[in-house]
Amino acid sequence: MKNRLKKLINEGNLKRFRFILQLFFFIFFIYGGYFAIDLGREIPVFACGYDHEIGGTCYFMPLQHQLARPWDVLFSAASLAVLTSFLIFLLWFIVFNKAWCGYACPIGTLQDWITSFRKMLGISYSTYTQPQHKFLSKIKYIFLFIVIVFPLLLGLGVLDTEWRGAFCDMCPARLISPMFVGDFSQWKIDFSTNTAIFLSALGMIFTAIFFVGSFIKKRFFCFFCPMSAMHYIFSDAALLKLKKDGDKCTKCGDCYNVCDMQIKDIADDVKSKNILRDDCIFCMKCVAACPEDDALHVDILNMKVFTSTKGGFVKRMQIDNLEKEYESKRK
Repeated sequence: MKNRLKKLINEGNLKRFRFILQLFFFIFFIYGGYFAIDLGREIPVFACGYDHEIGGTCYFMPLQHQLARPWDVLFSAASLAVLTSFLIFLLWFIVFNKAWCGYACPIGTLQDWITSFRKMLGISYSTYTQPQHKFLSKIKYIFLFIVIVFPLLLGLGVLDTEWRGAFCDMCPARLISPMFVGDFSQWKIDFSTNTAIFLSALGMIFTAIFFVGSFIKKRFFCFFCPMSAMHYIFSDAALLKLKKDGDKCTKCGDCYNVCDMQIKDIADDVKSKNILRDDCIFCMKCVAACPEDDALHVDILNMKVFTSTKGGFVKRMQIDNLEKEYESKRK
């Protein structure tokens, strides 16, 4: 029975499983309020609080407000509230690691749907060179700096209160998430002050770049996502791990070819056991695409829950070929 279950999982249709989970979490987070669902304000995905029907709020919104307190307040008993909020975020995160990105984040899911739409039109996607990839991967940490340091500077009196939620003001999710419940009130430039003009205009520009970029590049925004950077900092503490047995790797490159984030180490690094990288969204497509038994596997507490197998590879290749054949007939 146990072996049959393992075979069912390892040879299963990951694409279908992932689509179902992504659809569930998209509805859950975007429309959760309609069903009286509220998981709190420490969720490790871009479930934007500007959508008033959200099923749980992105941790960055309360974090910025908490860190913007005057320092004499922040480093007093009030720090317990900040610490409690962070621990709740960490508890949510350590369960699924960066699979929050690949399966639960509404903004990540939207990018995958845009990619599917592009494929339907028969338009090819663009890729980055490795130097470009290396450079762009650092930008997420600049945004994380804005999330954490700008509110602290406000509390110190260096910045004014309009910078309290600077990242939220420029984040595409602020405009996109409410749109799905019919709220377009964020689609405007705030002319109340020069700072408000600057931040809200950046939000409009970044949102336009989000849609264009996501159409021509898989998971475009994820390269710049500060939540992804935050995830990676604490990924070693997570229960879910992406591991590699380098001795079984033939460097065929199949894992790299399916990687939406173009992570070269997934194919080239045969020394590291923990193969998770900061750009990884833990979609597990690399595991599904690997033709070598146990070369790549997903573990929970050192127990393999999904692993690469020759049988799984062959079965998924057959499904992919059937889908391609069906699409070519439709055209």
